[in-house]
Amino acid sequence: MTTGRLTTAAAPLLLVGMLAAVTFWLDRLVHTSANGPWNVTRHDPDYIVGKLSGVRLGGNGAASYALSAETMKHYPDDDSTLLTAPQFDSYGGSAQVALTVTASEAVVSSNGEHVYFQDDVRVTRAARADGSELVMRTTFLHVVPDHHVARTDRMVSITDATMTISAVGLEMNSETRVIKLLSSVRGTYDPARAPRSGR
Repeated sequence: MTTGRLTTAAAPLLLVGMLAAVTFWLDRLVHTSANGPWNVTRHDPDYIVGKLSGVRLGGNGAASYALSAETMKHYPDDDSTLLTAPQFDSYGGSAQVALTVTASEAVVSSNGEHVYFQDDVRVTRAARADGSELVMRTTFLHVVPDHHVARTDRMVSITDATMTISAVGLEMNSETRVIKLLSSVRGTYDPARAPRSGR
């Protein structure tokens, strides 16, 4: 009976000891593999989330921007996040959506300060009183949400009600609504296609 009591009491300690030994062995194995010439740092997700959405609020409590996606995968090796079918909405001062970005996928940096949209990137600037909706297409776009800035060094095409423009490289500010085309700019303009005011 005494032996049985000692065995029962010691079982948790034995289990903890075994776990510690296995943990130590795994740790040594990982470090040994990491030092081997065949090692390649693994880039595997540690969690996956479906149908996500989030909103960043500004200092005044109003929405500054929103980000949604079909799926999100987080990678612990570089603390990056991969989004599939992402949509980014940047809000103007009037709390209306000023700029929308969609793409096949996007990578969010570890601190969330940078979003890199890639493949079938579409940027839509909302219509305003003095201009129609503007649509820009490219294959890659770097967005800095807190500064309301988007830029690319790739080929872009831009269309609105009156013009079609192509260029290589672009910088866009969703607050000032200023677009800079960086090089190889070509375009057509047809004022006859401009929306007519109801008079």
